[in-house]
Amino acid sequence: MADFKDLDALLQGFVDGGLPGCALQISQAGKTIYEGYFGYADIDEKKLVTASSIFRMASMSKIPLYTTCMMLFEQGKFLLSDPLYNWFPEWKDVKKYVRIPTGGVQAVPIEGAVTVRDALSMKCGLPYCNFPGETNNQTLAAMQRCMEPLWKKGHYTLREHIKAMSQAPLAFEPGTHWLYGFSSELAAGLIEAVCDKSIDDVFQEMLFDPLGMDNTRSHFFGDISERFVTFYARNEDGTLSKSSTPLDRKFLPGKENESGWSRLFSNVNDFTKLMSMLANGGIYHGMRIMGRKTIDMMRSNGLNEVQQKDFDDDQGIYGMGYGYGYGVRTVIDRQKGNIIANNGAFGWTGGFGTWCEADPTEGVSIVYMHNMMPCMERYYHLRMRSVTYGCLE
Repeated sequence: MADFKDLDALLQGFVDGGLPGCALQISQAGKTIYEGYFGYADIDEKKLVTASSIFRMASMSKIPLYTTCMMLFEQGKFLLSDPLYNWFPEWKDVKKYVRIPTGGVQAVPIEGAVTVRDALSMKCGLPYCNFPGETNNQTLAAMQRCMEPLWKKGHYTLREHIKAMSQAPLAFEPGTHWLYGFSSELAAGLIEAVCDKSIDDVFQEMLFDPLGMDNTRSHFFGDISERFVTFYARNEDGTLSKSSTPLDRKFLPGKENESGWSRLFSNVNDFTKLMSMLANGGIYHGMRIMGRKTIDMMRSNGLNEVQQKDFDDDQGIYGMGYGYGYGVRTVIDRQKGNIIANNGAFGWTGGFGTWCEADPTEGVSIVYMHNMMPCMERYYHLRMRSVTYGCLE
């Protein structure tokens, strides 16, 4: 059996092998059973990664996003079958691309409607479109054309973003395929529309304040910027260079820095509070945050055979053995993915190196963080996952 000394050795080995720094926290039944910090938050300044170090969450921001959506669902704020045009009228006349006999594509009206379920399960039909650039993808090219006025303006709200994207033909009939991307923007907009307040305020009221997540936000405050880990690029020869990401601009306060929905920053202690709640039936330190059955629904695989292939093609070996529920990947085949976690364990990752998982069977939550590009998630995350679960009694 592995023990936590093996985990210490693994994470120190990550740093010795070229990772700038990392942090990991494991909780079981609401109690921390492991907490480790390795390497540097800034190498030049010899600033160590500590419990107070703040990391960019990138796509791991989807865990609070979809948790909040499911909490609103269980409060009766909407049905999953509701069309999104109930809140975004311009989404009533959406079109999709279809292939024509000559080999090209044609934009035609969709047959049904984009629903809340489509937004919560990555089935709306639009990928991400964050920056201009050359592409052979018809849908992405159309999205770029729709975004040109907003990019030229230099800043835009989430509502403006959603309205612009309503003019881009979808890649397929909503709900028929799985495609990672703009669904999360629709989910964020739904939260704002249903609650009639900013998503930041909703997160604060429904999650951050109840869970005591004092270091998790979307805009800098206090000394957060000073505790932010440096963003590093890993060069082909394994050396590290200080780098930057355009997405960091979203963390700066002020409408002039706004560009749709801002992703979150956090630390392992804060994010563990959320994941521990999800791993333990919606309860955190004796306080009920959301329903156990809602969490079970959230982590149930909702992909049919065609959609599972879409997911497998997108995630590759890294996501093998997982399906997809509402905003989270969920273990469906431990043997196929060589996954040590139980079926039904669920979570997500962030493109800068963060990873989290909740295993309700064990009441265990795991939160790992580093910030580097490329993040080399297949190398770091899968090894960390195996040793972490191996340490459990």
